[in-house]
Amino acid sequence: MTRRIKDIAVPGQHGRLAVVTGANSGLGFETARRLALAGAEVVLAVRDTGRGARAAERIRADGGSACTVAELDLADLASVAAFADRLLAQGRPLDLLVNNAGVMAVPTRHTTADGFELQFGTNHLGHFALTGHLLPLLRAAGAPRVVSVGSVSVWTARLDPADLNSERRYRPMTAYARSKLANLLFAQELHRRSARHGWGLRAVAAHPGACRTAIGTKGPLLGRTPDALNPMALAMVLPGITHVPARGALPLLVAATSPAAVGGGYYGPDGPGGLTGLPTTARLPRRATDPAAAVRLWRASEDLTGVAFPS
Repeated sequence: MTRRIKDIAVPGQHGRLAVVTGANSGLGFETARRLALAGAEVVLAVRDTGRGARAAERIRADGGSACTVAELDLADLASVAAFADRLLAQGRPLDLLVNNAGVMAVPTRHTTADGFELQFGTNHLGHFALTGHLLPLLRAAGAPRVVSVGSVSVWTARLDPADLNSERRYRPMTAYARSKLANLLFAQELHRRSARHGWGLRAVAAHPGACRTAIGTKGPLLGRTPDALNPMALAMVLPGITHVPARGALPLLVAATSPAAVGGGYYGPDGPGGLTGLPTTARLPRRATDPAAAVRLWRASEDLTGVAFPS
């Protein structure tokens, strides 16, 4: 029997605190909404707090439990630190961190506030720093999880340790795929370090397949006129190749809440090529399972962000 979206149950989340980055729209919104409907208290960590407030209103109108909005710009390490400081000051254990926000296929090389290539700096380094800052709150929770979001694009990705910020040569989708490979390497190494150091943390990854969200339309137009040709946006509406955010978020929800989701696991849609469908165990690319590459990336990320995890 074909399963429907409403048949993919999210276990009760009452009493749990979750942070979802990029939660004002798309995958982040749908993930936050389903967590709130299951009873979690959700922090919508967003760059635009006005849009975040409207998203929170929609979640509450849909019957979601308590949700709050907090400013977070992952392209600015000072903003990441300030966001974490506010949560640390509250001192409440953090049960779930969903590192979802991102930028995709920026046509020309842009940089973050700290000088990193925008996609690598936002998608990977921002979330790396955020997780490091919040680790004390995660370790204080009973069964904490960190979910990293991958992409089908990782199958084409290769990380160059000498050019993580694409300074020698920049290609939009190449840089995006590299940032998503970095997300998966981070999830794998976080899982290993948690096991080694007794952090009690379950690090899991998921990808949404090909999903009709703003990431595929806004990124390719960054720095261009609104009427510029956007092949990515056209591809995102092709029938049978993409699906809606409510479906794309399902693998993230499995990674975040399913008792069967394992540390170091990877989840995605079950359709052809992993583009659409319902959640299943996904296969990790070989380059995402290389422990030596993960350690090199981890050390470089600590150096670049100035955020050191306990050893």
